[in-house]
Amino acid sequence: MPEFSTRFTRRRLALLVPLLTAGLTITACSAPGTEQTTSGDADAAVSTELGTDPIILEMYAETGFPLAKALADEFTRQHPNVTFNVREDQFTVIVENAPRVLASDNAPDIIRLPTMVDLVKDGLLKNLDPYFDAHGWDKFPASQLVQLRLTDGGAQRGSGSLYGMGLGYSVTGVFYNKKQAEQIGMTQPPATIAEFEDLLAKAKAANLLPIMQFNKNTAGINFPHQALQNQFGDPQQIADWIFQKPGATFDTPAALKATETIQKWAQAGYFPKDANAIDYTAMMGEFMKGNGVFMFNGDWESANLDKNMAGEVGFFLFPGETAEAKRVAMSAPNTFGVGAKAKNADAAAYFLNWAHTNEKARDISVNVGGSHPGGPSALALPAVGDGTVLAETLKASQQLGADNGAVDFTANATGGIFASAITPEMQKLIAGQQNPQGYVKAVQAEYEKELSR
Repeated sequence: MPEFSTRFTRRRLALLVPLLTAGLTITACSAPGTEQTTSGDADAAVSTELGTDPIILEMYAETGFPLAKALADEFTRQHPNVTFNVREDQFTVIVENAPRVLASDNAPDIIRLPTMVDLVKDGLLKNLDPYFDAHGWDKFPASQLVQLRLTDGGAQRGSGSLYGMGLGYSVTGVFYNKKQAEQIGMTQPPATIAEFEDLLAKAKAANLLPIMQFNKNTAGINFPHQALQNQFGDPQQIADWIFQKPGATFDTPAALKATETIQKWAQAGYFPKDANAIDYTAMMGEFMKGNGVFMFNGDWESANLDKNMAGEVGFFLFPGETAEAKRVAMSAPNTFGVGAKAKNADAAAYFLNWAHTNEKARDISVNVGGSHPGGPSALALPAVGDGTVLAETLKASQQLGADNGAVDFTANATGGIFASAITPEMQKLIAGQQNPQGYVKAVQAEYEKELSR
C-alpha cells in the first residue's frame, strides 16, 4: 500500500536519498553482490537496450494509486514502441491472486508485490541481480533496496539477491485538518503520544471526529497500531519479525500495549463508529470533506490532498513517548517485481530503471505519487511548492532518515498475515469481539502457521 513523507524544496535535500530508506532494516543489509544466488536466471545475460520493435508490457497494479499508470503513460510517450496493458485490483485481491497470476501462461511482466518471500520460494519472481549489475544499481544507496533482498530460496528478507524495485519510496505519518486542529488548540504537531491523546480528547469534546480511518477489506487501523507499536518498544524487534528472523515474535509488551491503546481509542469514540464499513477510498473522501481532524496515512496522498484541500492540510511523523524519542515510522518501497515467466523481462527492468533515473519519471513519482523517487543519491530531487503537504511529507522523510527510523509494514511479514490475521482480528477488536491479548496471540499464531508451511 502502500506507504508517507513531507516535502520542501528538493535542491536542499540532495542528501535525502541515502537517508530516506536507511532505516532500522539497514542492519540486515548486505553489500551489493554479496550472498547472492547463482542459480537460475541470476546468471542469465540481460539486455539494457530497449530497441525499436513493438513491445506490450503486461502490468498488474493496485487500484486507487495512479503512480504506476502515470509512469507507464510517460514511458510510452518517450518510447512509442512500448505500450502497457495495465490490470488493476484492490491490494487484498492482488495478495490472493499473485501466485496464480504469476504462474499463468500470461504472467505479468511487472507486478505490484504484496510480499515477496512466498513468491520467491515458489520460483515466481525473477532474480534481478543481472539487472543490478547491468543498470548500475550499485549507485543506489544499499539501504534503499534492503527490504527487497532475499537470501537463497527466499528463506529470509534483508540480504541476498534482489527481487523487486520501488516505484516511489514512502513514509507514513499523520495528516491533519489545519482548521479543525486550530479549533482544538493545536498550534504545532504534538511532541509526545500523551500530547496527541490529549488532542484526541479535545476533538471528541468539540464534537469533531478525532481520527478518520478505514478498516474495511484491509485493516487501516493497523496504521495507528504500528505507529504506537514502533514507539512502545524496540522497533528492531518489529523489523526482525517482518524479516522472519529466527525467534522473532509479535507477542511482545510493545504490541500488547499498542493493541490496548487502539482498543481504548475505539471505546472512546476516536475512530468512526462504522470504521469496519469504511474502505480506503471512502476514508479519503470523508477526510477531504472535513470529516476527521487526523488521518494516519502515507505520503502517496500528498499530491491528491494538495489538489483537493490546498493549504488546508498538514502532516507530521507520529511522536514517541517522550519529546526526545527518535522518530520511527513505517516506510517502504511501493514494491514492484518482474514475473519469472515474463515475456519481456529486459524491457520491464529497463522501465524500472527509467522510473528511478529519468528526470520526468522522478518528477511524476514526487508530484503524482507523493513519494521520494529513490535512485542514485547524486540525482537532484524534483522541486515542489513551498507550503504544500508535499513539502511537509518530504521534510518528514528527511527527519526519519536522520533518526535512522524507517521500519517496514507488519502487513508485509508473510504473504497472508494481513488478510488472514491482522485485518479480521483488528476488525473484531474494534467491534468489541476481541481483546488485546487475543489479538496479539492470534497474529503470532497465524505467522507461525504460515512459516511452517
